[in-house]
Amino acid sequence: MKLRELKVAETGVVTGFSSSEPAYRQQLLRMGFTKNATFKVVRKAPLDGPIEVEIRGSRVVLRSDEADVLEVDAT
Repeated sequence: MKLRELKVAETGVVTGFSSSEPAYRQQLLRMGFTKNATFKVVRKAPLDGPIEVEIRGSRVVLRSDEADVLEVDAT
């Protein structure tokens, strides 16, 4: 499942990454998106805009194409 499929206020767990550039994957890891990390969707912009998530006590905003790199499961 992709991050953009979750609704506002839903929580999820990072299960992995889809194929992407290793440099961008490293950036996501530095932001806290490690495997099995839990997060909450805070806000979503309309028309496939940015997604704000809360992870490890911080809020991070990802563009929708960046969010598509993350594979997640809803909890």
